[in-house]
Amino acid sequence: MNSVKIRQVWGCNLDQELLLFDQTLRRHNLLSVDTEFPGFRRNTPRDAPETLRYSDLKFNIDNTKLIQLGITLSDDYGNISSTWEFNFCDFDIDNDACNETSIDFLKKSGFDFERIRKDGIFMSVFRRKFLEILSVHANLKWVTFHGLYDLAYVLKLLSNNSLPLTVFDFVKEAALYFTAVFDIKFIARFCKGLMGGELGLNRLACILTVDRCGEAHNAGSDSLLTACVFAKLKNVYRIEESNFDGFLYSISPKIQSMRPKIVVPHYCQPLIPCRPPFPQMMVCYGRPAHPRYHFQVRPTYVMQSTMFPCVL
Repeated sequence: MNSVKIRQVWGCNLDQELLLFDQTLRRHNLLSVDTEFPGFRRNTPRDAPETLRYSDLKFNIDNTKLIQLGITLSDDYGNISSTWEFNFCDFDIDNDACNETSIDFLKKSGFDFERIRKDGIFMSVFRRKFLEILSVHANLKWVTFHGLYDLAYVLKLLSNNSLPLTVFDFVKEAALYFTAVFDIKFIARFCKGLMGGELGLNRLACILTVDRCGEAHNAGSDSLLTACVFAKLKNVYRIEESNFDGFLYSISPKIQSMRPKIVVPHYCQPLIPCRPPFPQMMVCYGRPAHPRYHFQVRPTYVMQSTMFPCVL
């Protein structure tokens, strides 16, 4: 783990880093994610019913902006590749909604809000380019720790929309974007010696003797620790992934995968000759889209999918 580099991504190097991310994703299909955001506008009581928990989640996420997204890529054998920490400039510390205590905490964790404002990535630019990449990769697995907020922020980012009204609508929409989801905190509930899952990521890493790389409460470091803990957890407890796919800690509905039962061809032939009707089409890296997304394919363009609504 100590050899894994946390790659800082800003507006100036976004294209370069996304190209490397895309290439790495071909062999490392697990995306361990973590997000950093400006805190909670509403604090939910621990024993609150699920309807209230989701209502507060929706209010918090709809009214705040993502600051950092950390993604670590790894494979099914526990091999960690690289970590990317994407810094977004859309959040305005002086004018946007935030929790002051959370902002002070992030500053103490090393956040340079002035640099993020000047050099960060516009989410609209990231969204378009990131969806391009996701559209040409199959069988992706998303790994989180206590990941309801993390996946909800990613869903808001990719859909470019407010969260759905109910938790049941949320899991339905999430299934369009996330083919497989694993929440380590949920899995820990069923593992002997892990306190029934009632522990934090740092405590779990300590029990499993997994060391942290980087600064805690930064999205890159937390996503890397999440990836390493997941790999160790699978190895120690012989986790069968199919038993836990789609379950998130703190909500009951399961994210049911929308993957079609199809055989992946080695290539896709163009269906019809057409001129790219930009922005309904997205430029990709010259590779055909996986049939899961129902794209029409030309040598250098991919039709926008109904699963990934047009967000340009």
